[in-house]
Amino acid sequence: MGVVAFVWLDQSLSRSSPQSNEVLTNAADVLSLSPEQAARGEAVRVIGIVTAAVPEWEGRFYVQDKTGGIFVNNLGHKLPKPGDWVEVDGITAPGPFAPIIASPRWTKLGTAPLPPAKPVTVEQLMAGVEACQRVEISGIVRSAQLQDNRLVINLMSGGFRLRVLAPIPPGVDPQSLLAARVRVRGTAVTLYNASLRQMVTVWVYVPVGSDFTVESSESANPFNQPLIPLNSIVQYRRDNFPGKRVHVKGAVIYQRPGADLFLEDESGGLQVQTGQTETFARGDMVEAVGFPEVENFLPVLQDAFVKKTDEPGVKPTPQAASLRGIAAGLHQADFITLKAKVVDRIVRRTPPQMGKFGQQETILMLQSSNVIFTAQLDAPGQSPELTTIPLGSTVEINGICLTKVDELGKVESFQILIPTPRDVRILARPSWLTPQHLLICVGVIVFILILISSWTIAISRKNSALNVLVRDKEKAQTELQQAHDLLEERVKERTAQLKFEMTARKEAEVQFKAVLAERTRLARELHDTLEQSLTGIGLQLDTAGRLSANQPEAASHHLELARNLIIQSQTEIRHSIWDLRSRELEQFNLPDALLRNARQATDGTNIQVEVETEGDVRGLSEIVEGNLLRIGQEALTNVIKHSGASLVKIELAFGPQEVILQITDNGCGFDTSNGVGPQKDHFGLLGMSERVKRIQGRFFLRSSPGNGTSVRVEVPASLPPEAETPSVPEESGII
Repeated sequence: MGVVAFVWLDQSLSRSSPQSNEVLTNAADVLSLSPEQAARGEAVRVIGIVTAAVPEWEGRFYVQDKTGGIFVNNLGHKLPKPGDWVEVDGITAPGPFAPIIASPRWTKLGTAPLPPAKPVTVEQLMAGVEACQRVEISGIVRSAQLQDNRLVINLMSGGFRLRVLAPIPPGVDPQSLLAARVRVRGTAVTLYNASLRQMVTVWVYVPVGSDFTVESSESANPFNQPLIPLNSIVQYRRDNFPGKRVHVKGAVIYQRPGADLFLEDESGGLQVQTGQTETFARGDMVEAVGFPEVENFLPVLQDAFVKKTDEPGVKPTPQAASLRGIAAGLHQADFITLKAKVVDRIVRRTPPQMGKFGQQETILMLQSSNVIFTAQLDAPGQSPELTTIPLGSTVEINGICLTKVDELGKVESFQILIPTPRDVRILARPSWLTPQHLLICVGVIVFILILISSWTIAISRKNSALNVLVRDKEKAQTELQQAHDLLEERVKERTAQLKFEMTARKEAEVQFKAVLAERTRLARELHDTLEQSLTGIGLQLDTAGRLSANQPEAASHHLELARNLIIQSQTEIRHSIWDLRSRELEQFNLPDALLRNARQATDGTNIQVEVETEGDVRGLSEIVEGNLLRIGQEALTNVIKHSGASLVKIELAFGPQEVILQITDNGCGFDTSNGVGPQKDHFGLLGMSERVKRIQGRFFLRSSPGNGTSVRVEVPASLPPEAETPSVPEESGII
């Protein structure tokens, strides 16, 4: 006791690091941060006075400056003393309830008087707004005890219970403080639910004895006061005042040690709440002094002290009670007897609490007239007297009646507390021949008779119809066989017809695909040969036309080049015609062919062509060589027509598994997202892409305005010649 929940703060709060260069210099600035802001680990430097620090906190303490108080998570380090004037450097952390200082380093600057305590109401304190501050509050002492060299007091103030932990006053008996009005000054420490960041209650830690003041003590020994009937502790009395204890006497009916006991006198019964663990026998005459309170709209004697008298014990006798009397609220906490029928039963074990073993709870669900209520027995072990009661039995219950009422005093429900298993007596066990059992038996008999009648009728009908069914079955079997034979003949005919149609359809599809593939190949050949050659011829003729007047010799040169291009075009057309008859091409060297075509295409322009090879130059399949040559020609044509480049670099790399062709220029480039295509009568990129697909390669185009264009083709070196329509690899694309 006395070590509150903040000693279990998560150590991860102390590992944060500052996130900004701004240093917070007072407690109010830290407390004003939101949890998210505090979690960023802002730097803090606070100078203040230590207001609370006890060894059980393992180094943690509270410090307060002129703006307010704050908790310092100084776990595992040297502990200052209350009254020390310290400088604390650290970082902010969200804390389990309010922001705190984590990872602190503190230095003692001296000592100083404790800050003045702020007078507050208990409502302010329980709202949590005064957490970590020095406060002043007064109230009535409801209980006091010595614990861990500290005085632990339960203070009642404004209807709230408040725990105060203070130094032990010299020569003061804690029992002499009961019912005294005291004023305390100390640090408000919050207890909380850390997972929900919710405050549960507030304790006040008093650092020095001078902060604990007794304003008034109980005027007389309450055991010397006149006895009050048990049923009148909260009735009107002229001499009554808040915090005054009352004196009662009665016989013990039932006790739950450490929690409460129930007394009874001539006026009725009363629940007496006490933390005493001393046990009393049933029937013992005892006296009790305590504070009369109304709990859940019912009278109860709280924080009571009970002692046994010298009078002989009495045997408690339950009084007969009616449901009408209970509904009128006449039997609260009385020892009563009631007859009812057992309709259900629950047996469960409660978990251990406060070092006590768990109890075995046996709860009987009872019915009397049309009212349902429960009776409960708490025992250390099994209670076979109750667990073996057959459901439906009529029993007599002796126990304490506890009612639940609303604010208008109307009884909503009630419960019986059974003192011992002997207080339940079976009056009548349930008869086997109950209406339910009788109804079940009648139902079973009727069901059996229906089954017998149905079976008899069914047998007679089956016998009369059996011959008819046999004849019908023979006739149907004959007709079915005839239909089966006819169906088989028609299935054979239809199968042959479908087979013929499918064969014809497949042949038509093969022919269509072959025609389509050949048309596509011819389109590429015409674009890559004739159209490119015509482009070169047009360029040479344009150049010759410009030079014919002033430089006839140069014009003749270009005319000669145009003538050569015409001859080359004728040769390529013959090759294309030959390809229609035979797919085999003449053997040639691919790098030389690329260089020769590049020089012919760029002769007469300002474009410089460079051809580089890498690896072991070797012959490839005719499809690969032919398509790579056409792709190179198309790329050069695009450079001449569109790029305005001055340099074209052709790189051909022969690898063990693949061949790479890359054509790069330093021209104007273009935006690939707005590239041209067939919709604008430009088929170059489409033709190159189709050729790459045909030879199972990957096609990459990289270009941007002002940065030139690069065309890269990667094809397998061992592609078989018959591979005409491969799938498109996923890596191909425009970059």
